[in-house]
Amino acid sequence: MNGNLYERLCGQAAADRPFARQAGRGAISYAAMDLRSAQYANALLDLGVQPGDRVLVQAEKSAEAILLYLGCLRCGAVYVPLNTAYTSAELEYYIGDAQPRVVVCKPARMGAVLPQARRLGVAHVVTMGGAEHAGSLLERADLCDTRCPNAERDATEVAAIIYTSGTTGRAKGAMLTHANLAANAFALKAGWRFTPQDVLLHALPLFHIHGLFVAVNVTLAAGASLLVLPAFEVESVVQNLPAASVYMGVPTHYVRLLQHRRLDRGLTANVRLFVSGSAPLLPDTHAEWLSRTGHSILERYGMSETGIIASNPYGGERIAGTVGLPLPGVAVRVVDPDNGAPVPVGQTGMLEVKGPNVFAGYWRMPDRTQAEFRADGYFVTGDVGRFDARGYLSIVGRSKDLVITGGFNVYPREVEAELDALAGVAESAVFGVPHPDFGEGVTAVVVARGPLAAEPLLAQLRQRLAGYKIPKRILVVAELPRNSMGKVQKSALREQYADLYQPASGPRSVPT
Repeated sequence: MNGNLYERLCGQAAADRPFARQAGRGAISYAAMDLRSAQYANALLDLGVQPGDRVLVQAEKSAEAILLYLGCLRCGAVYVPLNTAYTSAELEYYIGDAQPRVVVCKPARMGAVLPQARRLGVAHVVTMGGAEHAGSLLERADLCDTRCPNAERDATEVAAIIYTSGTTGRAKGAMLTHANLAANAFALKAGWRFTPQDVLLHALPLFHIHGLFVAVNVTLAAGASLLVLPAFEVESVVQNLPAASVYMGVPTHYVRLLQHRRLDRGLTANVRLFVSGSAPLLPDTHAEWLSRTGHSILERYGMSETGIIASNPYGGERIAGTVGLPLPGVAVRVVDPDNGAPVPVGQTGMLEVKGPNVFAGYWRMPDRTQAEFRADGYFVTGDVGRFDARGYLSIVGRSKDLVITGGFNVYPREVEAELDALAGVAESAVFGVPHPDFGEGVTAVVVARGPLAAEPLLAQLRQRLAGYKIPKRILVVAELPRNSMGKVQKSALREQYADLYQPASGPRSVPT
């Protein structure tokens, strides 16, 4: 049996069923998807791509870009998507590390990418436009045969490499196999009750697991349809929601949609499922969304290395502040980070995960791969969390975000939860920076809903948290720095406030 992911995913729908529709373009049926993805596979084969070769893609989001991904699967190539915001300097690292046979870039970047790619030994650089039908790869595909036998691939072979953010040290390429991606897609199809009648409003980027391997793969596994937006834009989402049955977003999407006057039960009447991930969803956002729309947002938890690990239930209680239950077949344990021993229910520890969704390792980093796996096959996520008595998982934060102050461990997410619950606080971020007396000083930045003073916040925190957990300073800011998926960039905050507790520093703050 061919383990190629394309064969697993793409035999689920009637040929005339719409697969994808993009504003300004006609619908692409499943039959047309099969023909066009074959053309992309043949175009790559004409460029000398062999099974296992990497195809690095930094192109604008479009339905054609999704078909290119499917073409890569069909010819056995390893798909390597990159953030479209990466500069030429950043791109050089990824090209040098992935060593692709082909680089696909935006037409406007060809002049910058081509000499760089040639210097790094790339055989071909081709272009792909966004919503417009433009680019040398599209022109090449137009001339190719619409038939292509799917490459024979073992399910354990690599289908894609997703680079992690690389906020500390070199970015790591997580190798995801055909089996990894298939297992996650079909588990989510069942868990979220996808059917061929579903229409997913797709406003996420395609270079991230949420937008590509969750949204697209689950849609394919169900034989459902995509309504593709080029990017998240509030007005566009509002206009298209009535045509959708599922929406997947990040917390920032929901916060911004809540600011739109048209958001109500009527607008969302046809939607059966709202999913949030990639960053924590504030309980206040969850509650306000439920009040305005009548829908309880389903929050889930995943990583580049694993796809989705846990999800609040579709039919059961969705508990704000948790990421729900481990998916069927996925084992999650909470252990003491010092000795690896399991901790009791309700206690916080390091999360480790094992299952068919867990990646094959880091590209060309065998030592790093070995260091991140336990002897019994569990992957050390680097996340800190706990289970409650009902088996629901809560994420406290990243282990690298742990603040050690005066010899005591402080988990930022615990402090953030208390801050976010206080009147006048829209959201917060807690982190540690060097402190002359405590080693690290617990520090908080908050975004206010209106005029806000730090001292009353500190007074309330002192009634709810142990003294060593209280921030040494609370700083009021206009917004938190975020990446393209809405995650708060604490590394940027640590850098910005690195000298906060040094003599003569004087930001807007109140000391404890």
